[in-house]
Amino acid sequence: METSVRPAPDRAGAIALARGHWLHGTQGRHAPPIEPWITRSWQRCLAAGRQPGERVQFEPVSAPRLRQATDGSRQLVEAARPVMDRLSRAIAATRYFALLTDAQGMVLEVGTLPAQDERAIADIARVGVDLSERAVGTTAIGAALAEQAPVWLHRGEHFFDDTSVYTCAGAPLFDPQGRCIGMLDLTGVQVDERPELQHLARHAVQAIGNRLLRAQPHALLLQLNWPGCLAPVEGADGDGLLALDVDGRITGANALARQLLGLQGTGPWPADEVFAAPAHLLFDAAGRGPTPLEVPLWSGLRTQVRATRSGSIGPRAAARPRLKEAQNAWIRQAVDEAQGNVAEAARLLGVSRATVYRKLGRRGG
Repeated sequence: METSVRPAPDRAGAIALARGHWLHGTQGRHAPPIEPWITRSWQRCLAAGRQPGERVQFEPVSAPRLRQATDGSRQLVEAARPVMDRLSRAIAATRYFALLTDAQGMVLEVGTLPAQDERAIADIARVGVDLSERAVGTTAIGAALAEQAPVWLHRGEHFFDDTSVYTCAGAPLFDPQGRCIGMLDLTGVQVDERPELQHLARHAVQAIGNRLLRAQPHALLLQLNWPGCLAPVEGADGDGLLALDVDGRITGANALARQLLGLQGTGPWPADEVFAAPAHLLFDAAGRGPTPLEVPLWSGLRTQVRATRSGSIGPRAAARPRLKEAQNAWIRQAVDEAQGNVAEAARLLGVSRATVYRKLGRRGG
C-alpha cells in the first residue's frame, strides 16, 4: 500500500486565495501568503497578455531550433543520462518522472515514465517540446530558469488552469564556468506533494555539473571541503570541485566550490589569489595520493583539499617565481598556527621538515 506525505489541510485553500487575489482581482486586506517568485512569474504572464483560462498548446520548437539545441547540448545530455537513470530508479514508486531542458526550457531528455496513461504526461514528456514560461506559463521549469534557484510548485501555483494537474520540483544546471545551461525537473500528474524531491533535484544537478567539470580538459582537479568534512571517497558529489590549467588558473568550479571560495563571474581565477599557497604546491599535493591537505585561504579560513593530476601535466615553470612570496607566507603561517612546531607544520603542508627549515632560513635539528 502506497504511503504519501500529504500537504497541510489549508494548502489548497491558500493557493486558491492567492490565485483569486493575484490573478482574478479578488481584493482583501492582505495578500494571501505565497512564494514571491510565484507572484513574479504570474505577473510576467499577465504582462504578456495571458489569462489563466486560456488553453495551453504544448508545442514543439521548430526543426532548426531543435537541431541547434540538441547539437549544442550533447555534452550536457551525455553527462545527465546516467544521473537521470539513477534518479528514475529512486522515484519509480512515486509516479514522478524527470525532464532535462536547455536554458530556454526546451526538453532535451526524458527519464523513465510512470505506467499511468495520462494525456498530461504525453503533453510534456517529449524531446523538443517548449516548456518555457513564454509557452506554458508558470512552471518549475520556467521559474528555476528565471530565478536560477531550486523551486517547488504544486497544482494551482501554476499560472494556467490547464497546468494545475502538475506538481514539480526544479533546479537549475550550471556549467563549470557558472553559466546556467538548463534545468532538471521532477514532475508528477495528479499526485500528492513530496517536497523532499527538492533534495533529489538539487543532488542530481550537482552530480550532472560534476560530470561536466570532470570531462573538461584540465591539468589538476581539486576536491575540497572544510577541514574534517572532505568525503572519504574520491569523486563524491558532496564536495567542492575545481579544475586548474597548467598555469595554475582555476578554469572551472562546481556550485559548492563557488560558495566555499566566494568565486564570482565566469573565470578563470588565478589559484594563488584564492588560496594563500603557490599553485605548484597544489600540484605537488597530488603526489600524496588520497591524503587530504589543509590549505589556507586569503580570507583567513582554511580548507581541506585532495588533488588529482590529469596525467603527468604540472604547472608551467614560469609561474613559479611569482608565487615564491605566497609560498613563504603560507609556510610561516603554518608554523605560527602550529605554535612553532615545525614537524606539525610540515605535516599540515605536506612537505618535509627540511623544506620548512630552509624556507624559514633556519637549520634543522
